[in-house]
Amino acid sequence: MNTKVAFQRDLDMARATLGFDFMALALVESAEHNYIIKWKYVSGNKNERYKRIVLQSGKGIAGMVFKIGKPLLIPSIEQEVGPGSLFNYPIAQSEDLKSVGAVPLWNEERVEGVLLGAFRGDKQVTDELLQAMVDLTRTSFKESTEKEMI
Repeated sequence: MNTKVAFQRDLDMARATLGFDFMALALVESAEHNYIIKWKYVSGNKNERYKRIVLQSGKGIAGMVFKIGKPLLIPSIEQEVGPGSLFNYPIAQSEDLKSVGAVPLWNEERVEGVLLGAFRGDKQVTDELLQAMVDLTRTSFKESTEKEMI
């Protein structure tokens, strides 16, 4: 099966199963592109702005998860980030996200991508939902990620 189709199918199914308003998968581009991180696959998006977001390690949600290699939970962006710093989180700003969870996608010893799940309304990402995302990265997305990186 085409890897792009598999990624999109898995992402759409994950969003429906977990009940997120928005899910996205960011992948790291190779060393020749200075390891930039781009949102490649999305589900539940309001617009196409995600295509223009380019992050580096340590910048934005995907960049932080890529750098630290651990899940990130922001139950309330409004309370924890604040409107003055929202420009540092372009995916949250462009998709009007209020609560976010993100987990690394590992390929052997390296983080190769980031899976993000988010809500736009009052619902919040919980530790249980974050763990469900971690579990997904060990099953659904693992095989597809390895094929995409070859």
